[in-house]
This record gives sequence, C-alpha cells and structure tokens, in this order.
Amino acid sequence: MDILFENNEFIAVNKPSGLLSIPDRLGQEISLKDLLKEKYGSIYTVHRLDRDTSGIIVFARTEESHKQLSLLFESREMEKYYVGLVYGNMMNPAGSIDAAIMEHPGKATKMMTHAKGKASLTDYEVLESFRLFSWVQFRIHTGRTHQIRVHMQHIGHSIVCDEIYGDPKPVLLSALKKNFKLAKIADEERPILARLALHSYRLKFTLNNELFELEADIPKDLRALLQQLRKWKG
Repeated sequence: MDILFENNEFIAVNKPSGLLSIPDRLGQEISLKDLLKEKYGSIYTVHRLDRDTSGIIVFARTEESHKQLSLLFESREMEKYYVGLVYGNMMNPAGSIDAAIMEHPGKATKMMTHAKGKASLTDYEVLESFRLFSWVQFRIHTGRTHQIRVHMQHIGHSIVCDEIYGDPKPVLLSALKKNFKLAKIADEERPILARLALHSYRLKFTLNNELFELEADIPKDLRALLQQLRKWKG
C-alpha cells in the first residue's frame, strides 16, 4: 500500500488500478478502505475512485476531519486533477465540458449526459498529441460518478481501454509500430496497457489553514505506454 501522506486528520494513498476504493454491495472483495481499517482502525470515506482508475485518494481519520474534507469536496474547494490517454486528436488543445450527468435508465452501473442530470463540469488540456491518441490533463469541478469517462465519450474522445464508455481493447505495440514482428517464443502479443488509462494525480486544498498539494506519480504501466507512443510517434 503506497501511503503518500498521513497526519492525525487524514491519509492520502496512491491507489493501484483494479482495487476497489470502498467495499461494494456484495462485500466479497477486499477494498482499499478495508486495508486501511486493518492498519489504522477507524477510517472515514471522503470520496472514491473507480476501481480501474489509479491514483490519489483521501480518507479521513476522525469524524471532524471527515466533515471538513467532505465539505471541501461538496463546495468545490478541493482542486482535483487527473491525467489520461484518450482516443484521437482533439480539435481544441484546451476547453471545458459542461454537460449534466445522470444514471442510465437501462443500465445500473452506467451514467450518461442528459439535460435532466446533475450539473457537471470538466476542464481539459492536451499535454501531448500522438498519431492515434492524446495525453490529456483534466480538472473536475464536480464529482459525478464516472465524470471524466462520460464527458470524454460525450465529445467523441473516450478514455483508452474503457469497457463501459469506449473501446475495451488493450493497447498493443503492433498497433503503434510499423512492421511489428512477434518474438518467435511468444504465442501471443502481450498488451502494453490493458486497463483504464486514467490516473488521479493531484489534489490541492486547505485544511485548518494549512495548504496541502499532494501528488501521485504516474504509474509504471502508463509511463511505459507513453514511452512507446513517443518512440513511434512518427
């Protein structure tokens, strides 16, 4: 477990992709909150990340800090930054997506943009462009379920490896490299990335008059993919 910061009020953890933030309804799978409870005792949920999103997540250690941190999220005083890889080259290098989000009426775990939904605002900035993809920074001003994923699908640039809102297919080197040849000893090609290409990398907030700027390094799998994209950019 990669603890980024801890004090008496809260704990900030770099969550790996594939781990639940908090227990699901069935409670059969271990979650990050369960692991933290084992180590610290009482732990309070402030916000959550999707199972397949990696990166920084905060849990409160006292009822008082739980109230304070929750209020920072609700009042939009918590600055939340993500990075992710999306399909295609974006027309505008930066912009905002202001599209309300609601639950999909036919699918329990899916969200959708709809005028009757809750106000949702995402800023984006393209950090790097590749032939088939763009590496983008996001700042979300609201905290809707799957917000970045829904908003990127909405503008036609879904997050790479998104099985709900885009194409679940893994990223293969053969798609990036011309004249790719599989090694003789390998039966099939191993993907460079086979999980949602989204990472929560920065939180900035003030708690009890103290400013916190917390960052979670980009994980190895995303770094490796970026390295390959840069290498075969031409």
